[in-house]
Amino acid sequence: MPCALVTGGSGFFGNILIDELLKEGWHCVNIDILKSNRTDSNLTNFVGDIRLRSDIEECFSISKIDVVFHCAALLAHGKIKTKDLMDTNINGTKNLAEVSAENNVNKFIYISSNCLWGNPLPYAIDEHEYPEPCEDYGVSKLGGEIILNSFNQLNPIIFRVPTLIDEGRLGLLGILFDFIDNNKRIWVVGDGRNKYQFLYAKDLAKACILAENYNGSGIFNLGADNVRSLKDVYQHVISQGGSRSRISKLPRRLTLLAMRIFYKIGLSPLGPYHRRMIAESFMFDTSKAKKELKWMPTFSNEEILLKAFKYYINNKDSIRSRKNVSAHNSVTKAGIINLLKLIS
Repeated sequence: MPCALVTGGSGFFGNILIDELLKEGWHCVNIDILKSNRTDSNLTNFVGDIRLRSDIEECFSISKIDVVFHCAALLAHGKIKTKDLMDTNINGTKNLAEVSAENNVNKFIYISSNCLWGNPLPYAIDEHEYPEPCEDYGVSKLGGEIILNSFNQLNPIIFRVPTLIDEGRLGLLGILFDFIDNNKRIWVVGDGRNKYQFLYAKDLAKACILAENYNGSGIFNLGADNVRSLKDVYQHVISQGGSRSRISKLPRRLTLLAMRIFYKIGLSPLGPYHRRMIAESFMFDTSKAKKELKWMPTFSNEEILLKAFKYYINNKDSIRSRKNVSAHNSVTKAGIINLLKLIS
């Protein structure tokens, strides 16, 4: 039975990946700063911090680790300090790579991000496009990639992914779902024709498992196919979700300026990455993953978002009572966005 070390296994995606690995007959060791209540005869949970080499070494003492799936990352949400972000996402990755190399791990799979780019590009980005992050989270994820490039013995696989969505994914999406559930207006910036690619979380888990058998190292872009405009995606969720919400437009320049100001003074959760997601187009070229990994996405943006919305509707009470969960498993505080709700 192969054994995987999954970092961040108590979080949104890490938990999904562990579920898929267990189905495939793996033994999993989960290291996370959050306690997991999940139990399985083939799962060992360890509360630990990847910034501490001793915690990582203890995980390797539990079982012979064959593959590392590095999903853990500190997100740039709320009042996260830049030093903590870099220490976790860069130094934590370095610690993990060093201990993995010392223990003869021969496959290290790292979940990176489309936050490596801060500005929209008029074409789908392939793996040769040089990253140009514009905020701390993107810088920290790029730092993790650079570290892994010096550990050839780990045969690192880097997955660059857009926003992950599945049943249970909340965060800022929870604010959107609340608006739709309450039949409020859904606001788009500009005309809403921008196309922003999502990724079904289980499709990323599938790619991770496929990558375990990939010969050598590599960078792969992932994302949904047949991306429609954000306005069309929202309308699909509204119509299929039984909501009476309508889509309305906000003036682009004025709205982006207001978003920057409110974020800077701490009244809005929408940072640089979120502004790009709402107002710009961004897509990955996924042809390399399809060709070399034989990977294919299974759901479109609108199908993924509808699945997540229906989960929210069916689990609202338990969602509101959640405590000590990851940022993606709870609804982000709306801040000044609540003013839009009043006029919607």
